[in-house]
Amino acid sequence: MIKEKTFYKSFMVLALSLALQNLLTYGVNLMDTMMLGRYSQDAMGGVSLCNQVQFLLQMLVVGAGEGAVVMGSQYWGKNKLEPIPHIIGVALRFGGSLAVLMFGIVLFFPHQLLSLLSNSPTVIAEGEKYFQIICFTYIIFTITNILVASLRSIGVVKIGYMISGSTLIINVCLNYCLIYGHFGCPELGVRGAAIATLVSRCVELLIVIYYLKFKEHKLNLSLRKLVHIDTSYVQDYMHVSLPVLINQALWGIAQMVQTGILGHLGGDATAANAIAVQVYQVLSVVCYGAASASGIVVGRTIGEGNQQRLRPLVYTLQVLFVSIGLCSGLLIFLLRAPILALLGGTLTETAYKYSLQFMMVLAITTVGTSYQMACDNGIIRGGGDTKFSAKMNIISMWLIVVPFSAMAAFWWKFPPVVVFFLLKWDQLYKIIPVAIRLHSWKWVKKVTRPDTAEG
Repeated sequence: MIKEKTFYKSFMVLALSLALQNLLTYGVNLMDTMMLGRYSQDAMGGVSLCNQVQFLLQMLVVGAGEGAVVMGSQYWGKNKLEPIPHIIGVALRFGGSLAVLMFGIVLFFPHQLLSLLSNSPTVIAEGEKYFQIICFTYIIFTITNILVASLRSIGVVKIGYMISGSTLIINVCLNYCLIYGHFGCPELGVRGAAIATLVSRCVELLIVIYYLKFKEHKLNLSLRKLVHIDTSYVQDYMHVSLPVLINQALWGIAQMVQTGILGHLGGDATAANAIAVQVYQVLSVVCYGAASASGIVVGRTIGEGNQQRLRPLVYTLQVLFVSIGLCSGLLIFLLRAPILALLGGTLTETAYKYSLQFMMVLAITTVGTSYQMACDNGIIRGGGDTKFSAKMNIISMWLIVVPFSAMAAFWWKFPPVVVFFLLKWDQLYKIIPVAIRLHSWKWVKKVTRPDTAEG
């Protein structure tokens, strides 16, 4: 274990900063869920389906941005910042292309897409209204988040929660006016929520552009630097980022399939899943913040060539992950009823019962998530091994989780809570392969070019 107090202080500051950014980001969707939940259960259910598509986009953006984070943090550790703007330029091209593809699918095939996730005509109708507007945020969201992720690789994290905080405030205020029709505004329901999010995303992009132009002086990023890049970095980027992107894409699609399985169990299960997932995302932000922080710390340590510090660093991080997981799980367990009192204004009695059960499952699985996800996406991926996670999750999700949960729902006719557990139990059993890989130390890989090649 590392004994220097300065390490714990600097790590927790970084982890909590990233957690705050995640909290504010997830808070936008949570406020949509809460405010629409008091407007109409069908409206909340429809938007929750659309948010699964947003989640897929978010996974693709993470995949595109993660290559820049892994490579950038190692170059930062070597004190070589010149390649980073080229890597960011590649990531923006890659992520932007995916966002354009998602925009086209949602714009032209909204009904077909939503029909895969639910069999409720009223829920699908509400989702289509939301899709017609929200798809215009996809490209804006992608550009903003890749830029913010790239800055995170060199330790710049404050801009992330400044952006997310402004988005949350704007979104809540506009939601209040446009969903319910307050202060002379029209009552637009789900369309009002979509317009509020669109405005918020535009403000996000303007803030990050202002920050890059006037406040950021390490990389001195400019439009010219991002457009005129050294294309020789494309191969380096793809080598690191493509396995992550494949993993994130398959994970996002799997989450949509899971939503579809629950969605075909009825509107009550759809609404309960919408609330449980949003609450989980908000209350587990420290787990994900610690994972992101560990990736940066491990990547920088490898970039510095400080192998002696790596082993105590990894052991220390594992203890922190387990501790954070236990605290997060306890928090979900204790707060599930009070939160439902706030979120469940229009829930039926059955949907309310399902929500309590689903959150109980998440309180248990969060402990596993905090350890194995942080070790996998943080330490192992930050160490340069981006292929292990993709292989493990393909096997886990598509050969175990999806088949068994689908059979439980449609063949064996198990109760929704059992189906929900089978959709989440991978967070527990993946502890074993992740721990084995972690302690093999085969994940330590340098993804930067040798100094002679850079000159």
